Amino acid sequence: MKKLMAIIAVALLTVFGTACGQQKEASNTLTVAASAVPHAEILEHVKPILEKEGVHLQVRVFQDYVLPNKVVEEGQVDANYFQHVPWMENVNKEQGYHIVKVVAVHIEPMGAYSHKIKNINQLKNGATVALPNDVSNETRALLLLEKNGLIKLDNHNGPKTEKNIVSNPKHLQFKPLEAAMLPRVLDQVDLDVINTNYAMQAHLNPLKDALIIEDKRSIYANVLATKKGKENDPRIQKLAKALTSPEVKKFIEQKYKGAVIPAF
Repeated sequence: MKKLMAIIAVALLTVFGTACGQQKEASNTLTVAASAVPHAEILEHVKPILEKEGVHLQVRVFQDYVLPNKVVEEGQVDANYFQHVPWMENVNKEQGYHIVKVVAVHIEPMGAYSHKIKNINQLKNGATVALPNDVSNETRALLLLEKNGLIKLDNHNGPKTEKNIVSNPKHLQFKPLEAAMLPRVLDQVDLDVINTNYAMQAHLNPLKDALIIEDKRSIYANVLATKKGKENDPRIQKLAKALTSPEVKKFIEQKYKGAVIPAF
């Protein structure tokens, strides 16, 4: 009987120890939703840094701009890294979400591309221009077109759509599409305004291939974000520190050569 009790005790200790180990491992795991390029690539680069800090980073890649906020709001993941603040604020307003910025990491200058012309001055009257259909990025695209003399907007306050265009001398025809779809229609339109992460996934080099591109002082910095109340989670703070470290700054500058710019 004593021998049996000893065996049971050892078994219970083993099970308890394993459970505690698994619980500890789970509590040290940080899940982050991200776009494939460059966000997931940058996160993969910081994994070893976080491992030294006792945090196991798991990256979940998404190909759209909708789900990464949804899964954070619902608690399926701890944070996300794919968006700029104007987009985040608009989603919070429309969906009733509670997503907040933790830290700004990088800027991706938005550019306009074409397979039909080599210079923006070659854009013909009545040309078709594809651009993102979400409020924040459509505003961003229209401001880029205005800055390069293609259109004129009523003012620079608040969100913009085609209705805010007061001058369109080339009679451009606009084709708003979901951001992820834009690289796929490049051969079908005369000019295509594409977010840099999707442009890079399509093997476009923003610095070499874009006919026009945003100024590096763009306000649209991509941020690490989480649900309100989790900003001070030690794991998220360790990730924020890693993402804004000199090592990551060097990585971004060397890998993306100006197509992606550190925002810190």
